[in-house]
Amino acid sequence: MSQSTVNVQAYVQAYDQIEQEIEGLTEQQLKWKAAPESWSITEVLTHLVDHSIVVSFRVREILSGSEARLPLFNQDAWVSGQKANEGDAKDILTAARALVQYNSLLFNRLTDEEWSRTGVNFKGEHVAIAAIVPAFVAHIQGHLGQIRRVKQSEAESAKANRAI
Repeated sequence: MSQSTVNVQAYVQAYDQIEQEIEGLTEQQLKWKAAPESWSITEVLTHLVDHSIVVSFRVREILSGSEARLPLFNQDAWVSGQKANEGDAKDILTAARALVQYNSLLFNRLTDEEWSRTGVNFKGEHVAIAAIVPAFVAHIQGHLGQIRRVKQSEAESAKANRAI
């Protein structure tokens, strides 16, 4: 896969759908959780920023020529450890967009050879930078579905509470 086949624009626009999906939600709706162990929308957003940080590091590690294994992270521990649900969704999205924009500047400078560089992930598999970017976009799409499910559950819970 080369730069010409990697859709950097899809990467840059990945948060547009999320912003549209959460537009008009109240702070209470953004922080609502179906259960203590489930994630709120705010926590999903925080996870996506965390994932972006990790992806940023992985790409730079590959470009540096490092032979170290690419890091894994404990997403649940990261979200709970930073008290993510106490954050503000708007601030989280601002950080997410900044990271994506910063990375896109790098991606637009990469040559086809650099896009094809690989690193070894935590499973021992070789992964190319050109595969990391679309995987990140797909990851966001998966969490967009999660956000929709949380919204639906919250609306059903609110409706049930009003009926009582």
